[in-house]
Amino acid sequence: QMWLVQSGGGVAQPGGSLRLSCTANGYIGSAYDLAWYRQVAPNPREFLAKITTGGRTVYADSVRGRFTISRDNRLKSVYLQMRSLRPEDTAVYFCSYTGGDGSSSWGPGTQVTVSS
Repeated sequence: QMWLVQSGGGVAQPGGSLRLSCTANGYIGSAYDLAWYRQVAPNPREFLAKITTGGRTVYADSVRGRFTISRDNRLKSVYLQMRSLRPEDTAVYFCSYTGGDGSSSWGPGTQVTVSS
């Protein structure tokens, strides 16, 4: 069994930056993808970025060039550096884990608010 613990988030002004962190705990496989999503209720979760075990990244058009996903395999962690934040980036942000065996898990979510 594994679970994800998130940290970071909070309030930023438009144009500002925030960094999100997510750490996997418990048993994880040797190959797994980590990703970030966000959600503004009642809409479904929106994919933002993904990073594979080998470091290949994929970004949604809405955040490409502003957000950067990275990971530290030794720490079993994934990060989302968010720059040039906009009010429309306000949402609850979730990290996700997808194992090579098809297993998956979500973090609990953290609120990001962009407001002046």
